[in-house]
Amino acid sequence: MNSQDNNFNYKIIFAAMAAVIVGILIAFYYSYAQSKNQMIYLEEEKGLLVKDLTLMRAEVDRLSGLNEVNEIELQTSRFRVQQLLDSVGRLNFSITKLKDTRKELRKLELRFDSLKLKNNFLRYNNSLLASKYDETIKQLEELRGRANNMQRTESLLRETNKELTKELRIKSYLKLQDAEGSGFRLRAGRPIKTNKASVIEKLRGCVTILSDASSRGDIKVLYLQFLDPNMAIIEDNANTISVSGNTYSKKVEIVYTGKEISICDAITVPEGSLAEGIYTLNVFEDERLLASTEFQLK
Repeated sequence: MNSQDNNFNYKIIFAAMAAVIVGILIAFYYSYAQSKNQMIYLEEEKGLLVKDLTLMRAEVDRLSGLNEVNEIELQTSRFRVQQLLDSVGRLNFSITKLKDTRKELRKLELRFDSLKLKNNFLRYNNSLLASKYDETIKQLEELRGRANNMQRTESLLRETNKELTKELRIKSYLKLQDAEGSGFRLRAGRPIKTNKASVIEKLRGCVTILSDASSRGDIKVLYLQFLDPNMAIIEDNANTISVSGNTYSKKVEIVYTGKEISICDAITVPEGSLAEGIYTLNVFEDERLLASTEFQLK
């Protein structure tokens, strides 16, 4: 009886031990499977982290090469990315470590987004500056073109002035002598010479043009200028002649054939308008004074 009981007890003990062993094996199997799955997950996450960090480092290097953002911020970001890469390379498959690394990566991504915004802002400003620079260059080119045109125009004017000056220098002027000024009053329509200022109605100027064999029958223009004792120009019937800024009393046109000739012409003044004193007669050809004389009215 005791032998049978012992055998039965051994069988129970053996069965319990077997059950324990099987339970341990099952638990070990499930633990191993779970650990393997966790390792696979960590390896995948590690690969994703390495990929994200590598891309971020490449972008940081690109911005550094463009010199478009703050160099100190780029160096700090590059150093931190490298630290994370080194940390991921030594990752001991800890879920906690993975979470910390992910958290740090998100911080870097936020900081990097800020850098990209700054970069976009700088690129926009650079674009505006480039546009303004191109516009300034265009305006400078236009100003240079205008300056060149002005220089060409100025040069042309100088040449024209030289030609005109040369022309004036070689121009042949009439030779005059015996200039004479006098006053006349009218009686029954006939002019009577007088030097009494109060009755004079006309002032006459006469001059002799000397002969010139080189003349070929050109039309010559002389200007008579009568000046009162105050050196004011006397008008002809309230009219004067203005040429190139100069004012004259009378214009006289003649056909000069080269022979000596005397010419006379007169201006009309209101009776009683002249005062006593010394009067002057000037005779001009173009703007050159060729003869001058004085006469007295009493």
